[in-house]
Order: sequence, then C-alpha cells, then structure tokens
Amino acid sequence: MANILILDDDKMVCDTLSNALKRIGHDVTCALTLDDGLRKAISGAFDLVFLDVWMPDGNGLDVLPRLKEVPLSPEVIIITGEGDPDGAELAIKNGAWDYIEKPASTQDLILSVTRALQYREEKEARRPAVALKRAGIIGSRQMTTCLDLLAQAAGSDANVLITGETGTGKELFARAIHANSHCANRNFVVVDCAALPETLVESVLFGHERGAFTGADKASEGLIRQAHEGTLFLDEVGELPRSLQKAFLRVLQEHRFRPVGAKLEVVSNFRLVAATNRDLDEMVRRGQFRNDLLFRLRSITIELPPLRERDGDMMELAMYHTARVCKRYKMGIKGFSPEFFEALGAYEWPGNVRELFNAMESAIATAGNEPTLFPAHLPTQIRIKLARASVNKKIAHKGIPRGDTGEPLPKLQAIRQAAIAEAEQQYLQDLMLHTGANIEKVCEVSGLRRSRFYELLKKYNISKF
Repeated sequence: MANILILDDDKMVCDTLSNALKRIGHDVTCALTLDDGLRKAISGAFDLVFLDVWMPDGNGLDVLPRLKEVPLSPEVIIITGEGDPDGAELAIKNGAWDYIEKPASTQDLILSVTRALQYREEKEARRPAVALKRAGIIGSRQMTTCLDLLAQAAGSDANVLITGETGTGKELFARAIHANSHCANRNFVVVDCAALPETLVESVLFGHERGAFTGADKASEGLIRQAHEGTLFLDEVGELPRSLQKAFLRVLQEHRFRPVGAKLEVVSNFRLVAATNRDLDEMVRRGQFRNDLLFRLRSITIELPPLRERDGDMMELAMYHTARVCKRYKMGIKGFSPEFFEALGAYEWPGNVRELFNAMESAIATAGNEPTLFPAHLPTQIRIKLARASVNKKIAHKGIPRGDTGEPLPKLQAIRQAAIAEAEQQYLQDLMLHTGANIEKVCEVSGLRRSRFYELLKKYNISKF
C-alpha cells in the first residue's frame, strides 16, 4: 500500500483516479491547486505524486523540483492534456518517473503507478547504509538530484558524463564518485583534454616504448595504464582531438591499446568519468564530436546547475570556504556583515563556485586582521559590476514606493528578482527577434541549452514563433 497525492484541477480526473487507486489498496489525497498540493506534499509522507501541468495557479513543471525535494522524495508522474516534447524533456530532466498525455486509460495509469512503486521499493532496498562521502560538496535542494545520481554512479562501473558551466564543480563530483566507489583506494588519473600537447597526445595517453621517437630515452606507461583498476577522469572531453576520438572509442570498448612503438597491446581496466562545459550534442550535429563516442560516455549523465540557480547555497558556500581559508592561514574565523551577503546574492557569478571561492580568498586577504567582511573587501572588478548593474537596472525601480511616502519598502530580494525577471524577459524577446526564432542561433548567441531556453519561454509566456 502506498500514499499517493493527486494534483489536478479537474475534479472528475481526481475522483476517477482516486477511486481506482483506492480499489487496489492505496491511500489517496487530492489537491485542485499547486499551492494546496505543495502544502500537502510538504506536510505529508507521499510515495508518489500525480502532477498536472496546467493548473489554475501555475505550471506544474515549475514545482516538480520542489516536489522531488520534500522529505520522502516521492516519484512523480506528469499527466497533461496538452503534451509538449519540450515539456516532456524538462519533466524527465527534473526527475519525473513518467509523462502521460490525457486522455489515458485507467489501466495505463495504474500500470505506471505499479512500475514506479516497484522501482521505488527496489531503489530503497539497495540504498547504501553508509553515508555518502561528499568531499566538500555543499548541496541545497537544487543539488539533490545530482547527489542521488552521484550515489548511483559510485555504486556501478557505468561510464559517467558530468556536464555544467565552468566552475560548477565537475572535478569535485568526479573525485566524489571515485571516493565512494569500490576502486577508491586505487589511482584517480586526470586527463586535461584541453591541455594535451598535439604532437605528443598519443604518447601521453597510451604511453610509449624507449626509442619510439626522438627524445623517448625511456619507456612511459601513459595515463590510461596508470588508471588500471582505478578511475580515468577525462576533463573537458569536448576538447579531445577529433583524430583521437576513434582510437579512444576502441579503448573504451576493449580496454586494450598499443603504446607508441610497442608490438603488444596493454590492458587497462579503468572506470571512466568524463566532464565538459560544452554542448556535445551540438558538436555531434556539427561533425566535431563522434556520436558513437558520446553514447559510450554518457551511460549516466549528471548535469550540475550554475551557482545563480542554487538558491540558498551562496551563504553556506561562502561560510564553508571562509572557514577553510582561515584554518589554512591559522587566523581567527571571520564574521560577515549583512551587506556582504546581499552583495554576493546580487552578483551573477559567471565563474560559478570557483569564482566565488576566489573572491572569498581575495576578500579575506584584503580584510587582513579585520574580524568582519564587508562588500568593500570584495575584488574591485566584482564591486564595479555590482555598481554598474545597480545603475543600469533603474527599470527595476519603476513603481516601487519610496520610503518617504509612508508605504513600507519592499525586500531587497524582491527588487532583485523583479529586475532579473524583467531583464530576462526583454532579453529573450530581443533574442528571438535578432535570430529570427532560429533555435540553433538562439542557443549559440545566448549560450543557453535548449531545455533551459524552452523553460524560460514558458516562464515568461513568450511564443516560439
């Protein structure tokens, strides 16, 4: 017996599905609005949620991540009367179990429930009893799915592809996968594909025999062999030379290769983790990356969110790194002024967590023996950008009551969110006009992934045509 929540504004759908589920022994609760449904999900203990997309008070896909983050992390089945391929992609990426279009037979819905609950039971049974070694990964609700995938990857030998913007922590996740795996006491070998010397790339990866080429005065086993029985981490795999991709594909398939100048092949039973900040699917379409290699790389894919989308993490990350730096330099722990955290929250952090950590180190160095960090301690380039953004976003102040009118001032966070929303909406409209609504051009110009672009279109109700 499971506890199931149905979020659908159609009372007939709720009643019909509720009766069918109760007949086979499940407890069912219904909600006709997202607001009511979220309250019930947070206060209850549900194993599964049926979620409609178009609700009176919003889009169900927008609250899907929040439903996955409630204490029991229920499985979610999307049901919608207006099926949309982009919506289906977004739902699956955010952890939905299934995406079903109405009208659907009760039999199909019950089958999906049965399979979801079976999956949930087996997943709980194989959940490791020991705590995950997070190796410094600070995670909020936006990181829950990533951490779940990390645990899955660590418990298997499947190839893992970690994607995300520069500075989001891809190598940190790769090391955590290794640290939680059965090969944790073996080598973790990093291959920086962007820094491979073009003339010696095969030698660096595959090794070479003594005398194989000019300057080879002794044999070298190569990075792939060094990863034998351990983990091979291909950082920035999108930079792997096209000429080498076929050779590396064979290594992945056979786990055998021939060092430069050698007569016999060498075996290396490594576990592969790769990372990239590039869109490999787009590179495949342009002929820059092999499709068959991409299939091999992403048995499991972990997509790390940028720092600007990780609500609530900024303060925790800043405090965590400050404590580390102060301990390293044997100085007293620093305090923070409220304005310091406001400044961190107002900045976009294009360099993500890496840029934040560098900024914190700079602020601590600038503060010296001073016990409290203020915005003035932040790097000059960040303070300049914040000042310019404050001036340029005067549009955000339209309609905001002044303090001398007697009306209460709004929260700073509300002003910032309103400014960002208005700027994003205008940018998207200009972008569509500039590119003629050509999706490939839109993604190229903006740097957005397709799924994120479609998500923003839905958020601001902007037509694709």
